[in-house]
Amino acid sequence: MGKVGRFACIFVPMALTIASLLCLIIVFSGQTNQKMAVTNDLYFFKADTSDFTENPEEIEKLNNVNIDNELLKALKNSATAKDLKDFYKVGMWNYCEGETDDKGKETVTYCSPRKMYFWFNPINVWELKDTAAQKIFPDKLKDGLDIYQKVAKWMVSSYVIAICLTAAELVVGIFAIFSRWGSFVTTIVSTAQTIFILSAAATSTGLYGTLTGTFNTVLKPYKINASMSTKMLAVLWLGVAFSVASGFFWLVSTCCCSGKSSHKKVVVEKTPYTYERVASPYLGARPGDQQMHPMPAHGNTGSAYEPMRHQHV
Repeated sequence: MGKVGRFACIFVPMALTIASLLCLIIVFSGQTNQKMAVTNDLYFFKADTSDFTENPEEIEKLNNVNIDNELLKALKNSATAKDLKDFYKVGMWNYCEGETDDKGKETVTYCSPRKMYFWFNPINVWELKDTAAQKIFPDKLKDGLDIYQKVAKWMVSSYVIAICLTAAELVVGIFAIFSRWGSFVTTIVSTAQTIFILSAAATSTGLYGTLTGTFNTVLKPYKINASMSTKMLAVLWLGVAFSVASGFFWLVSTCCCSGKSSHKKVVVEKTPYTYERVASPYLGARPGDQQMHPMPAHGNTGSAYEPMRHQHV
């Protein structure tokens, strides 16, 4: 097959690795630029407060629930002071907030500074600290935020390790062009990358899914709705699929496509009718000539060789 065939054999896993890397980069870019609509649509968690109502009687009537007046008062004060925006979108490194017009169009007005181990704390963001609401926040929501804060560190670390291993997989994959040993090493790196990206994807999906459910349970009576971005989830799990597929094809390239030429040397055998020189009895044998055994003359038991014999009458 040769080197050309070897290159063709690893092209597929290399392309899949690049695709997985691009997906991770897109996930990392969510909410990092308030002027880019593409990145604004990528978020793990969104809190929509645009329909927040300040009338407790209306809340009780519509939702048939008991209202925590202290929490409602704190949220009302935050809304009056314009500290409560219409929406909050949470990415990996920061969050962005903004306003929603009458037609439902969202405009980002502020994005927080990027932070390594970022987690969204509504008490601080909504300016509820040093209020009664901070103390009387439902236990279910406080427990959910505590878990979110702790798990967020592991989640971010998994994403960082995954993207570093993906870059390493591309570099090591170049050596796979020349030998199957290179494919073997790349397969090991690819397996580690798959483990971390799968772990990060599962953790973020489960974590923000739980946080979304907790927000809706506790704050939906106040018409504060939480959700996750289907676009972010699609890009994230597509990157996982690319990672798993690349690992499989790296493994295949370890077993196949050696890169050695398949041409064999042709050995020409001598035909039974070719002429070969025999050794001369007078000049002696030459190196490589076939040796002839002398035949004894009639009546002579010696080893002398007589090419001709004359008889006298």
